[in-house]
Amino acid sequence: MSLRSLFRGPEASIDDQIESYAIDRVPDNKRWPIPAISLVLLGNATAMFFFSFGAQQTFLVGWPMMLIPIGYFFFGAILIGALTMRMASREGLSQSLISRGLGFGSRGAAVTSFIYAINFVYYFLFEGTIVSHALAFYFDIPIGSLAGVAIFALIGLVTIGFVWRGMYAMSALQTWGFPIFVGLLVWALISLSSKHTVVGPSGWAATGASGGAALWTAMSFANGQMIFQGLMATDYGRFAKRAIRYRGTASIMLLELVPMFAVIFLGAMLGASLVGEFGSEKAQDPGFVFVHLMGLAGVVFVLVTQIRINVMNLYGGSITLSSGFDVIAHFRPGRPWWMFAVWLFGVIFYATNVINHLGTFLAITGVLTNTWVLIILSDYFICRRWLKLGRADQIEYREGEVREWNPCGLTSLAVAVFVGALGILEIYPVAYASFLAMIVGPVIHVALTVATKGRYYTPAGRASYQEIPDSV
Repeated sequence: MSLRSLFRGPEASIDDQIESYAIDRVPDNKRWPIPAISLVLLGNATAMFFFSFGAQQTFLVGWPMMLIPIGYFFFGAILIGALTMRMASREGLSQSLISRGLGFGSRGAAVTSFIYAINFVYYFLFEGTIVSHALAFYFDIPIGSLAGVAIFALIGLVTIGFVWRGMYAMSALQTWGFPIFVGLLVWALISLSSKHTVVGPSGWAATGASGGAALWTAMSFANGQMIFQGLMATDYGRFAKRAIRYRGTASIMLLELVPMFAVIFLGAMLGASLVGEFGSEKAQDPGFVFVHLMGLAGVVFVLVTQIRINVMNLYGGSITLSSGFDVIAHFRPGRPWWMFAVWLFGVIFYATNVINHLGTFLAITGVLTNTWVLIILSDYFICRRWLKLGRADQIEYREGEVREWNPCGLTSLAVAVFVGALGILEIYPVAYASFLAMIVGPVIHVALTVATKGRYYTPAGRASYQEIPDSV
C-alpha cells in the first residue's frame, strides 16, 4: 500500500459516496485505513469551540487545577472512543443504527437519534455564530440583524456543498484545510506575542471563586465533551476495518485528541493573555480574539476553520436524521437533504447567543448523550458479550428483526434523564447531574435486560434471536 493510499478511502460509486451508508451496514470492501479516518477527524479536532473550551476551563479553575477536568476528558474520550469505534467497526453501523439492536428497538432508537441530532445542530450553530461574531467585530455587522442572519445562512449553504459526497469530500477538504489552519494559527500566535504579554500556565488564573463547586462545574463541562467526542468519532470509525483491534481504535482517538488538546491549551493561553484587557466574555470568544489579533486574516481564519468543522456537524446530523426518519416516517429523501434540515434549524435558532449558553448546553448534553452511549456500551459488552443474553456479532438493525420499542433501554434512559433533570432544575447541584445519570442508566438497563432474559432483543413471538443473513 502506497503512502498516498493510506490517506484515501476505497473506490466507491458517486451514490455510495453521497449516501455514506446512512441507513445500511458498511460493506467490508468499503472500509478505510486508520490514517484516512484520522485525517477526516482533524476537522473536529481543530474546531473553534475548543479555543473557547480551553479559556473557559482556565477562567473556572485556573492552573494547575484545570488539568483534572482536562485529563478526565482526554483519557475518558480515548476509552469511550476505543470501545464505541471497536463496536461500530465490527458491525459497520452508525451509532443510530446500532441502537436499534442494542437496547432501544427500531422506533426507540429513532428517539435517541433525534437526541443525537440536537448536538450537531447546536455545534453547527455554535461554530457559525463564532464566524458571525468575527464579521460583526470587523465589519460592524450586528449579530442579530437581518444581514447577520443572511450571512450565517449563506455560509451554511456553502458549507453543505463541501460535504455533499460525505467522507470523500471531507477527506479532500481536510487535506488542504489543515495546512491553512496551521499557517494562520502561527500568524495569530506571532501577533499575540507582538501585541500582548503572553501569559504562561503559571498565570492562568480563575476569574472567580475556584473551590470545589467550580471544579465540579468544570468536570461537568468536560464530561459532556468526553462522551460526545468518542461518540462522534464512532460515525467515522464504522468505516474502519472489521478486524481492527482496540489499539487501532485507541490510535484513531489519540490522533484526533492530540491536536484537539493542543488547541484547548492554546485557547487557555489566549484567554489568559487577553482577559485582563477585554474581560472573560471576549477573551473566550474566538470570533473576537482572532479578529483582534489578525484583522481581516482573522475573519478568514475563523471562516475556514468553521467550514472544516461544520462539514462534520452537517454530516453527522444528516446520518442520524436519516436513520431516525427512516423508521418513524419511512421517509428516505437521501442523506444530503437532511443536511438542509440541520442548516435550517441552525438558521432558525441563530438569534440565540450560543456562546453565553455553553455551560447549560453541556450539562444537558451530558445527561442525555452520555446516558444513551453508556447504555449502548453496557448492552453490547455486558448483556451480550459477557452475559450472552443476545448475539454479540452481526447485531440486527432492520425493521421486523428487532422490536419497535425495547422497554429496557427506554426505561433506563427515562429514569436516568429524570435523575439528571433534578440536577438541572437545581434540586441538587447541576454539576453532578450528568455523572449521576450516566451511572443510573446503564445499571438499570443491565438489571432489566437480565430480568427479562434478553427477550426484548427479538420481535414479539420469536423464541430466540435467529441468525438471519444480512442483506449487504
